[in-house]
Amino acid sequence: MTIIIGLIGGLVFGLGLVISGMIDPNRVQGFLDLTGEWNPTLATVMGGGVIVTTIGYKLLFKRSMPLFAPKFYVPTKTDMDSKLILGSAIFGIGWGLGGLCPGPALTVLTQAGSNAIIFVIAMIAAMLAAAAINNKGA
Repeated sequence: MTIIIGLIGGLVFGLGLVISGMIDPNRVQGFLDLTGEWNPTLATVMGGGVIVTTIGYKLLFKRSMPLFAPKFYVPTKTDMDSKLILGSAIFGIGWGLGGLCPGPALTVLTQAGSNAIIFVIAMIAAMLAAAAINNKGA
């Protein structure tokens, strides 16, 4: 049942990306272009996401436990370390250069002839490299 709920959540997320136009790298790069022709669409999408998430969390934690899991899995780490800062910087640079982040990149894979294939291959390679580096340090 957990897999089905995850699949439904992923499909709704992907549909939201398509409807909002966030699978268009030009739209994302237009949002990041503060000195050129700035496109505020991404800001409205993010704002809508923050509103829905805030309401969702308020409603969610009124429950004693989730519907499809034995407990709530909420992040507890609150400190910022070098891994978090470096990872955020790499994510932001990749997002700005490519105009995609992981969710939209996977959604764009459904379009034939897309440059997202190169992006996803690079993303997977970076994830594998990060896992290898983390395993060496452990």
